[in-house]
Amino acid sequence: MSTPLLRQSWTMSAVLINMFGQGLVLSFPSSLLPALQHPDSPIRVDLDTASWLGSIAGVAGIPGFLTSSFLMDLYGRKLTHFLVILPAVVGWLMIHFANDVTCLMIGRFLCGLSGSATVSLGAIVIGEYTSPKYRGVFLYLKNAAVCLGALFMHIVTGFLHWRTISLVAVMPFLVALFIVYTWPESPAWLVKKQQYDKSEKAFYWLRGKTEESCREIKDTIRAQKERLSKPKLHHTYVEKTMNFFKKFTQKDFIKPFIIIMLACLVLEMSLRHVFPAYLLHIMSKITGETSQSFYYTLGSDIIITGSAVFASALVKIMNRRTLLFSTGFAAFGVLMAVSTYLFLEDKGIIPGDRQWIPLSMLVFYFMFANLGCAPIPIALVGEIFPLAHRGTGLALSGVWIAICLMAGLQSTPHLIDSIKVYGFFAVYGIIMGISLFMLYFILPETKDRTLQEIENYFNYGRFQNVDDEEANTKMIEYGRTEESVDFNHSECTTPKMTNNYSMSMNK
Repeated sequence: MSTPLLRQSWTMSAVLINMFGQGLVLSFPSSLLPALQHPDSPIRVDLDTASWLGSIAGVAGIPGFLTSSFLMDLYGRKLTHFLVILPAVVGWLMIHFANDVTCLMIGRFLCGLSGSATVSLGAIVIGEYTSPKYRGVFLYLKNAAVCLGALFMHIVTGFLHWRTISLVAVMPFLVALFIVYTWPESPAWLVKKQQYDKSEKAFYWLRGKTEESCREIKDTIRAQKERLSKPKLHHTYVEKTMNFFKKFTQKDFIKPFIIIMLACLVLEMSLRHVFPAYLLHIMSKITGETSQSFYYTLGSDIIITGSAVFASALVKIMNRRTLLFSTGFAAFGVLMAVSTYLFLEDKGIIPGDRQWIPLSMLVFYFMFANLGCAPIPIALVGEIFPLAHRGTGLALSGVWIAICLMAGLQSTPHLIDSIKVYGFFAVYGIIMGISLFMLYFILPETKDRTLQEIENYFNYGRFQNVDDEEANTKMIEYGRTEESVDFNHSECTTPKMTNNYSMSMNK
C-alpha cells in the first residue's frame, strides 16, 4: 500500500467490518425469537425467556466495557482488539449448535460481551491510528457499519434459517481477526510505554513522514516525557486507591467525562437503540395495526443506514459542533412536533385518520438524528480523553453507555403504557434538548485537531501546540516547564516514508 490513506483505510477496515458484525448481533433477535416461538421449534421459549434472549447482549455491556479498558492499557490496542473479537466467534458457533435455551443464552452473552468491548475500543483505535483529516470520516463510518449490519440481518431473516444466519455472522469477525493481525501497535500506547522508537516507526507507517506528522508525534512524545519527569513516589495500596479517586478531581478528566455523559444522553434519548427494539410496539400505537411490520422495519433500517452513510461524507465538510447542534436541535423540534400532533389526535382535537403525517415527521426525525445525535457521542469517546486517562475514561464511559442503554430498554414499554406514545416522545425529546443545550457551552470543536491538541485544550483552556510561547508560560504555572525535559527527538527531514512496514512489529 503506497499512501498513508490506504494504509489507514486497510487498518480501519478491521474496525468497520467488526462493527458490521455487531450490527448483526444487535438485530439477530428479529430472526431468532419468532423462530423459537413457532409451534414447530425444537427449542421452545416463553415470552419472559424470549425477552432475556433479546436483551442479554445489553446485560453483557458493563463487563465488556470494563474488560476492554483494562486490557487495552495492559496489552495494547492491537492484542486487545484481537482478544475481544474471539468471544463473538465462540458465541455465534454456540448459537449455531445450540440444543437448549442455556446454550443460546451463553452464546448471546458472549456476542454482547464482544460487541460492548469493541464499540468504544474501536473509537479509541480510530482516534489513535488515523490522521485528524480522516478521523471524523472513519468514526462516522463506524456508526454506518453497525446500521448496515442491522439492515443486512433484517433482509436475510426472510430467506435463511437462524442457524444458517449464525454461521454467516461469524465470517465478518474472522475477516476482522486477520486484518487486526497485520496491524502495527498503536503509536499512542507505545509512547505511553516509553517505546519511542517503535512508536515513531508505527506512526510514520500510518501517517507518512511529513512536517505535520513529525510535529504531531514529537508533541505527543514530549508531553509524555513531561509527565514522566515528575518525581515518582512509592505508594501503599491505600495511597494508590486514593490517587485513583483523585483523578476525578482533575480537570483534564472531569471535563471530558461530563461531555461524554451528556453526549451519551443525547445518543440514547435520540431513540437510536430504543426505537429499533420496540419498533412494532411503537408503530402499533401510532397506526393501530402491525400487518406492515416487515416494511416498517426495512424502511426504518434504510433511513437510518442512508443517513449514517451520508453523515460520513457530511462530516468531512462540516464542523462537528455545527453538525451536531444543527441536526440535533432540528431533530428535537421534529420530535416535539410529533408528540404534539399525537397528543392532539388522542384528545380528539384533530382527526385521527391521518397516520401518514406523524409517520412522515418521524422519517425526517430519524434523518436528522442519525446525522449528528447518533454518531458524534461515540466518536467523542475516541477523541477527548487525554492519553493518561484514556483507559479509565473508556471504562467509565462504557459503564455509563450500558446504564443508559439498559435504562432506556427497560423503561420504554412502561412509559408507552403509562403516558402513551406522545408522552414517551415528549420525555425523551426534553431530556435530549436539555443535554444538547448544556453541551453547546462546553463541547469544543475537535475537527482536524490532533489528539495532543485536544488534550492541551482540556489542560490549558485552548487549542495550542506545546511549542507555543503561551503554552510554555502556562506549563510553568503548572510546574511543567519544557526545560525540565530532556527531549532528544530527531528532527523530521525526510519528506517521504517507505511503504514497507517491518513485520517484526506484529510480533
